[in-house]
Amino acid sequence: MWDWFSIDWLTPQTLRSFVWADRIYLYAIAGIPFLFLLRWLFYNRGQQKLGLSLSNPQLKTRLVSYLRFLPPLFFVLGIACVLLSLARPQRVKESKEQFSEGIDIMLAMDISESMLEKDLNPNRLDAAKNVAREFIKGRFQDRIGLVIFAADSYSICPLTTDYEMLNEYLNEINSGMIQTSGTAIGSALATCINRLRDVPGNSKVAIILSDGDNTAGTLDPLTAADLAKSFGIKVYTILVGRDSQNVKVDESTLKKIAQEGNGQFFTATDNQTLKNIFVQINRLEKVKIKDSVYRDVEDFYYIYLNWAVAFLLTAFFFKNTFVGNILED
Repeated sequence: MWDWFSIDWLTPQTLRSFVWADRIYLYAIAGIPFLFLLRWLFYNRGQQKLGLSLSNPQLKTRLVSYLRFLPPLFFVLGIACVLLSLARPQRVKESKEQFSEGIDIMLAMDISESMLEKDLNPNRLDAAKNVAREFIKGRFQDRIGLVIFAADSYSICPLTTDYEMLNEYLNEINSGMIQTSGTAIGSALATCINRLRDVPGNSKVAIILSDGDNTAGTLDPLTAADLAKSFGIKVYTILVGRDSQNVKVDESTLKKIAQEGNGQFFTATDNQTLKNIFVQINRLEKVKIKDSVYRDVEDFYYIYLNWAVAFLLTAFFFKNTFVGNILED
């Protein structure tokens, strides 16, 4: 930092660089000339003048014409610096930090035999896996886990932000991982709940992808949905596929689960619709970002207070020497 007596503090460039806390005092600087007008009206006009004769007229011109302005000049500078000090010049540094509160998401995928139907390309299961990859790619600082289910349910990947590892697990999912036939939606949701219930935070989501035909498991899907609600877990359900001669889809079960779980129900009858559903969920479950702004304020009023004292003392000095006594107006 410059020393306070550096002339740089008085340059227009430096003055423009400040933020002024009490700017109104700056406007008062323009009123300083009125002090001299009042002085001339009430003091100088009524004061008797003494004609001073100097032996050298040229010397009179040089000295008297210039030295007589020193006391008022320093007085003006002193008052101006007092006003600058009162205006409180500051330099403000702002920094912003963002804190994000991630969402914990458990993605449960039906891998039962019915998910091999080819009403989606290349089949329901692979279409769901492809869209799940896009969904994972679009998340930010969210922890995502994977559950697979057929007649039984298993958690194959715990909550993680390692999205590369998550995609590797997705690649390995196939219908042969669970040999028992059937679809246990209630058990799948219960597995998601077990992963999410003890996790700190307020944003917990379970996403169930299935054809909705609950044919196995000992836990009723609506009971599981009610349990999810009690733990503050929001449940989204996606019905994958449409009725065919070989396989029937059950819309009512998944719809009731979503209603009970404070979530939403979606129907995906083709690849694009399934993709759009995940886009909607992506919009609904946004990461919460909090901004914290820090302000570092440094005051410089003391610099101009020092200058004010220096200028006023100089004006007082000249006023009480020959400059003030002999060359008085």
